[in-house]
Amino acid sequence: MHNIGNHTAVSEVSTLLVLRHRNNSVGIVQAVNQSGNLIDVKPDSNKVDAVIRVDSTENSFTDFYADFYHQLKDPSEYSFFKVREFEAHETAIGLQKYIDDSSDAERQDLKEFEVSIEAVKTAGEQKYINKDSSVMKSGLENGSPIINNRSHYRYQIEDVPWETMTELGLDMEKLEEIGALESLLKGFKTPMLIPILFNDGEAVSRIDARLQLRIDDDGELIVKVYRVCKKVDFRKKFKGHKFTKEDRMNLLTSGNMGRVVDLVDSFTGEIIPSLISLDRLTNELISLRIEFVRIPDVLCRVRLDFEQKQMLLDGKPLFIENIVSKKARLFSATVQFNADRQWVEFLFENKFRGVGFSEGNHSERVVPSHFRGVKLRQWQMGKLKAGEVAYIKGLESRKGKTYQGYMSFDKSVGRIVFSFKNPKKK
Repeated sequence: MHNIGNHTAVSEVSTLLVLRHRNNSVGIVQAVNQSGNLIDVKPDSNKVDAVIRVDSTENSFTDFYADFYHQLKDPSEYSFFKVREFEAHETAIGLQKYIDDSSDAERQDLKEFEVSIEAVKTAGEQKYINKDSSVMKSGLENGSPIINNRSHYRYQIEDVPWETMTELGLDMEKLEEIGALESLLKGFKTPMLIPILFNDGEAVSRIDARLQLRIDDDGELIVKVYRVCKKVDFRKKFKGHKFTKEDRMNLLTSGNMGRVVDLVDSFTGEIIPSLISLDRLTNELISLRIEFVRIPDVLCRVRLDFEQKQMLLDGKPLFIENIVSKKARLFSATVQFNADRQWVEFLFENKFRGVGFSEGNHSERVVPSHFRGVKLRQWQMGKLKAGEVAYIKGLESRKGKTYQGYMSFDKSVGRIVFSFKNPKKK
């Protein structure tokens, strides 16, 4: 195991076994691909070293599992079991033998050992109990160790395609310094734009982009590069969809279009009901199949009823009262499903309450007085208001290291955009 920053590596790592209900086959989970399909390996496969791993340092297994579960296209097709990695091979073989030799009624006993998404969703209010691999391996004997708070990384340091990162002009130290490494290991896009080297086949130039680690259809881990677009041309159709004025205003104001539309797969001609959102940093339109949209039953301790969940599933904004914050304070806010983040987001910055915004809303957006915890000076705010670039230093990453760069204010979404490279210079 490698150390990440000041975190201490630990020896015990967990992984997941999967039981496919379709054919009663047992495998060790490797990843979820971009289409929401599960990739697993057989216990006797030579790819066992590439299975998913859950580190045991901070945060919790519940966070990891909820994120993993909501990426699946159809999670009801599977049952999952949390096991210790060093026992995964032996336990998977034993579980497969049990499946092969038992009746349908006897297999119901496995429910006791299965990772329950319902329990995971309410784990903030009660401790989540799960039988560990040693119990299953010993023949489903009694035992119920509690899952402690543990950090979760979808990928490990050694899994990252560092050769590709080197071609982009990046290394582990640089990613860690700017606070991007943890997001990458968790499978998320980098929270900021990063200057990288880009080879278009003719010349190498430096551009700003967001990065993400993704599993391709061959099960290989790749670096996905999201380049910055100047602006969205709403006059052009997006996967067969023609934007209305309301669509355009919703995307520019909240980042979410706010309704389900039929998109066309350019290769197969398939009609795909989807939600559309705007990546606020790259100005890229992101679509997500409606079948991949997962709406939680409980959001910040507020249980959503059927109508509320349906509104979010339809892409509409939903105003919720009496939400409980992490500091146990009550507040109200508007939430909406974001196709880019693939989860429900709060719309604090926009004070969004509904659709039908007028063109005048953009001019009303004000430059915030703080950015990433640093109070802006009057001259910096003046430059941002005038549409100019302002230099800022003294920013602090999650690891406590300071960095600096350039800011500009995007009036269309009402937020400051950060870049390590001055966007005004070539």
